Amino acid sequence: MSRPLHCYALLILSICMFIFTESRLLHVHAQTTVLTPFEQNLDRIKRATVLVYLAQETRDDLQIICVGSGTLVSRRGLILTNAHHTVPNDACNGNTIIIALSLSTEQAPIPLYRAEVAQANEGLDLAVLQITQSNDGRTVDLDTLSLPFVELGDSNLVELDDTVSVMGYINLSADSVQLRRGTITSFTAEPSGGEKTWFKTSAAIPALMAGGGVYNQDGELIGIPTTAPLSRQTSSQTCLVLQDTNQDGTINERDTCIPIGGFINALRPSSFAQPLVRAATLQTTVEVVSRSTAVSLSQFGFLSPFATRFFFSTAINEANMPTNVITSAPTGTRSLYLFFDYANMQPNTVYELRVNTDNIPNTALSLAPVRWSGANNGLWYIGTSNQVLPNGVYDFTLLADNIVLGSTTIVIGGGAQFVPSFSDIVFGLADESGNPLGNGFVLPVGTIANARFIYRNMQDGLEWTARWFFEGVEIFRSPPDVWRDGADGSKTISIQDANGLLPGKYRLELYIAGRLSATSDFTLAGLADGAFPKVFSEPTFIGGENQIEALSSSPTTNYPNTVENLFAQFDWNKIGTNTRWRLEWYIDEELFFSQNLSWVNADNGTQFLTRLARSGGLLDGRYRIDLYIDEIRLATNQASVGIGQLPIDRFADPEGLALRGRILDASSQQGLEGVSFILISDQFSVADFVWNTSQIYDVAVTDRNGYFELVRPLELSNDDVSFPYSVLIRSDGYLPIEFDGFVVKADTPNPLELTIYLTKGNE
Repeated sequence: MSRPLHCYALLILSICMFIFTESRLLHVHAQTTVLTPFEQNLDRIKRATVLVYLAQETRDDLQIICVGSGTLVSRRGLILTNAHHTVPNDACNGNTIIIALSLSTEQAPIPLYRAEVAQANEGLDLAVLQITQSNDGRTVDLDTLSLPFVELGDSNLVELDDTVSVMGYINLSADSVQLRRGTITSFTAEPSGGEKTWFKTSAAIPALMAGGGVYNQDGELIGIPTTAPLSRQTSSQTCLVLQDTNQDGTINERDTCIPIGGFINALRPSSFAQPLVRAATLQTTVEVVSRSTAVSLSQFGFLSPFATRFFFSTAINEANMPTNVITSAPTGTRSLYLFFDYANMQPNTVYELRVNTDNIPNTALSLAPVRWSGANNGLWYIGTSNQVLPNGVYDFTLLADNIVLGSTTIVIGGGAQFVPSFSDIVFGLADESGNPLGNGFVLPVGTIANARFIYRNMQDGLEWTARWFFEGVEIFRSPPDVWRDGADGSKTISIQDANGLLPGKYRLELYIAGRLSATSDFTLAGLADGAFPKVFSEPTFIGGENQIEALSSSPTTNYPNTVENLFAQFDWNKIGTNTRWRLEWYIDEELFFSQNLSWVNADNGTQFLTRLARSGGLLDGRYRIDLYIDEIRLATNQASVGIGQLPIDRFADPEGLALRGRILDASSQQGLEGVSFILISDQFSVADFVWNTSQIYDVAVTDRNGYFELVRPLELSNDDVSFPYSVLIRSDGYLPIEFDGFVVKADTPNPLELTIYLTKGNE
């Protein structure tokens, strides 16, 4: 039978309040100051911020190679950070990840754990680490971890002028976690993420904060400050000297300097990290089994990145294509996109966009050095929308690995010019009236492809022409023609080959009087299914230990949760080499895997396999696979595992009441370090507790000043449901505190702060 709380301690208050439990009265210290949710959670956010070292460990030495900040996003030791300082690469070639935490909000970080990469996307420069060992090499039981963590917020809700707080480390001396405040000043759009691919902020962010956390006023993580250092140092970057690498007995400029990048003005939205965190939480891996290996010379550094055909557009369509081509823009322009063709880019390529307006650096449009998130080659854009661009002369310069790839200029200002123009190209198979049918950008392979475009302010007699390209090579150019279709309307043109057009990537360029006025890419793939392409068959699902077993098994849509490998299989038709396609996996409508690939298999085939795997069996849920070309979803299907739904939301903790406080020595009134505060699940009493982790709702250990905070919020009791927790507080040399029936309700102050005094055992 549990003993009453007052037998061992008094809870002394600065402001008294009373919480009635089932059988006893608890006195607590309650804070009355009204704080924002971010301020309420600031201590926890600070303690969830970590310092990440990538080191090269040998038998006799441990040399630090790279360093950055990170954020705990799970009580079981998942850490969100950048990939460039955690995934081994040419600039950061280490084999050991060390995690340092601040034991209190005012202390410098101390190396406590080792970690491994659980999920990563080098192009997005994001990685999720999993703590696996203590720093002395002992294996960590993840079920016993109760680390402070933060939840990912919905970065799609971020708006201009929102206040944000950036958390991370600014140096490696005795400084603790630092905060930098600012507002969202602009958004940068790219094909990899749409209008909010990057956030820009007014906050001054030091380079070492890369990989840390950006928070909204609700205390939710909505971004990751990101910059990518170059393998060779430049004047715009900083680096750190941490060790005596030349072993001359002194740490100075003669030792190896670790690059940490330079100015940070880009924040990667948390929406990009959500799938990686989900996959790490699910402990799943995805493998594209049937993909052939394609060797590119650029992967070995034989070919350097380059870019050509720079032009501007004021809008993009659903296929990430420009709707128009402009050479100037009027006053009040709110959207502007720089387009260019590129080749030989890799996920570890560091690119940068420098923009000057009237010879003054424009930080809103510029993009500091970051990793490349596109394919090896293709069409790309960098732009902004929904904000007025001031009048001026805008100079754009694109760099890759600190080498200028090209530059161009546009003037914004003056009144709108009603010049002859083409725009809004879409593709398809023509109906009886000549209008293209289909999805607009992926056409079935045949003998003809049609394009419709809008024309405005045209004049009969103007010279115009169309140029068609296949895989970058011009295949047809219409002879210069005289315009005869009037001022405004739409027009359909076509390209055809009696022997059949080949599958692959095509492009149309439209010119007026020798000036490029509109351009768009499209893809030919698949067999005709009416006006739509039948590229992929509907995927089917197969269980099996390996690829051979999967190919000989019968598909079904229901599997037990003991299955460790779930294969998705599909057939394909007429896909050209290097056609870009995308594979996505979902669980219960939540994306946890997305990968853009270049097609390197035969044009036609059967039984393409991708495998979803988890040791010990897949979690219950509805698993779905989607297949895309050019942002067009062309095939989808799903299968159920176990009960067909996750029993709980594994990607978020329940809302409820935050509990924290301080534990003091009753005689000296000094904070006690290392005291365990154990909250036992409402299903068990103290008498039932046998130190089984399944009985623990949450546990916290006090820091050197006696402060503690539970990571998991307490569920609120009401008239219909009650959650009577039990509490156990223990410390060597002191009388324990244990009691049952601790409940919190909607009117309980949130956060609830306790001041607890422990009495020594011999008193």
